[in-house]
Amino acid sequence: MREPEELLDLLLDLPQLYQAELSPKGGWLVWVWNGVDEVPNLWARPVGGERRRLTEGPTKNFFVSFLPHERGVVFEADPGDERAGLFARPFDGDARPLTEPHPPYFVRGGDLHPERPWLFFGANYDFSRGVTIEPTWIWRKDLVTGQYLPLARPPRPGSGWPELSPDGRHLIYFRADLHPAGRQVWLVDAEGREDREFLNAGPKSKVWATWTSTGQVAFLAEAEGYRKLGIKALSGETRMLVDDPALNLEHLSRLAATESVQALVIEDARNYPLVIDVTGGRQFSMRPPYGNLSLLGRTEEGWVGVFSSSVHPADIVLLDLDQPDPETFQSLTGIGDFTPLRPGDLVPAEPVEWRSTDGLRVHGFVYRTPRRPKGTIVLIHGGPTAHAAERVNPEVQYYLARGFNVFLPNYRGSTGYGLAFQEKIKETGWGGMEQEDIRTGIEALIEAGIAERYKVGVTGTSYGGYSSWWQITHAPKALVAAAAPICGMTDLVVDYYTTRPDLRPYSEEMLGGSPEEVPERYRERSPIHYVDRIEGKLLIVQGALDPNVTPENVAAVRERLEAHGIPYELLIFEDEGHGIVKKENRRVLYKRLADFFEAAFDG
Repeated sequence: MREPEELLDLLLDLPQLYQAELSPKGGWLVWVWNGVDEVPNLWARPVGGERRRLTEGPTKNFFVSFLPHERGVVFEADPGDERAGLFARPFDGDARPLTEPHPPYFVRGGDLHPERPWLFFGANYDFSRGVTIEPTWIWRKDLVTGQYLPLARPPRPGSGWPELSPDGRHLIYFRADLHPAGRQVWLVDAEGREDREFLNAGPKSKVWATWTSTGQVAFLAEAEGYRKLGIKALSGETRMLVDDPALNLEHLSRLAATESVQALVIEDARNYPLVIDVTGGRQFSMRPPYGNLSLLGRTEEGWVGVFSSSVHPADIVLLDLDQPDPETFQSLTGIGDFTPLRPGDLVPAEPVEWRSTDGLRVHGFVYRTPRRPKGTIVLIHGGPTAHAAERVNPEVQYYLARGFNVFLPNYRGSTGYGLAFQEKIKETGWGGMEQEDIRTGIEALIEAGIAERYKVGVTGTSYGGYSSWWQITHAPKALVAAAAPICGMTDLVVDYYTTRPDLRPYSEEMLGGSPEEVPERYRERSPIHYVDRIEGKLLIVQGALDPNVTPENVAAVRERLEAHGIPYELLIFEDEGHGIVKKENRRVLYKRLADFFEAAFDG
């Protein structure tokens, strides 16, 4: 058994796969690793060739799209405040800027035309007036003249991420004009002459879409409690390909070098691919006996996908569709060159389920420390439209080495359990029954002898931070002895008016309107109004550059805590935004959190 500090060094050096992409013709793999460097960076590998680093420097770098004819990539460089600039990086050349390196707006997407010197992207900015705006407009920039042409001007926030068709003639993008809970797909031509609604499943239903290699639009649309998959031609002809309420479909994508698309089937937070040929309609799936699998497409080497489990770091692998055993998968990134860690060095996840106060079945994962338990840390995922999956998490594994059990609850509102479960959070809104799901999960662990009263702490980032605030202000010390909210909302009104404008519709969707429309709901669900109830220990963590859950949340709650004489600790990362990402900062954070919970449980 490795010592905690030695294991932490190895875990922080372990490459964490953030993104994985296969170029449209299957010639190049591109991915983002965090852990090799201080910040996330792009890497690439030609089929049959050696991997190479594409980016470096102090910014957080993420993949956006491929350059035309597979010559390289478009990537965004985020200095920490999410106002990222777009750059083109040929595989055999240097990066060049496509926008300002640090623009005064938030970028969505970024595609280059296959023949013309045009960049297409979304931005909450009016270039004709030089001012920021609330909606995200779709823009075409001429890279020779520098001229900006607005192709689409949605009236409300919530739109963005345009995707260019393979022939460069049209773009699809999303709008939420009808209701904050809905999302429609719109179609605009590259000249900006026609901007029209293309797919609409209802004002309160969401549609996801992507171009197919044949120039049609594949879509995943919400129905009554499930999602169905179809394809629509620009002429309007529509075919449904999968319409099965028993299948929980998520994450639609085009498979490179094929005429197929993929939707992930997710059951109890584990996913496997369902592949549909959009021309012939043939379907097949591949379900490994454990872990999570998604496909990227085909190359000359064979089928390529991404596999992960709680003891297998997420990796891009070469696989045989007739051999679902993960032990037969071959790494294409060479991740083993960067770490001596093997599955036997890591603690596996155990599924756990319980019933909430209304009888709803809730599911999650628990990790049991191999040491004598000091207590239990509840790590609450953000979103809330996300889920904790079986995935190697350095934070979790370090806590285990320090002697803590770790609990990851997937409360209502989480993905991975079907649309009906995901939508249940809206019945009571943020700060409602999903917080009961977390509380009853803690109680279930205590009853099972996994957790111990007065030795349970909660932490998490973003919505996980909000949930940590909620639990410490509403649960007795016997259930929640300590909380360390990270970039978590404290006053939902403050958060609404200080966050990125494109994120406000999400608050409206989850809380039933804006602060003007439902002021009592925003007040009732804001943890800041209950800080006088805090019995346990409190550590507040924040990124000073965060534009999502802004530092104003911390300023407001500190004033309230001090007014009530509630003690707290504070940890601010001056060079971080929404979440603590940099390697050395994560080292500081994980050690500080482990020390904090250990002291709280001993107190």
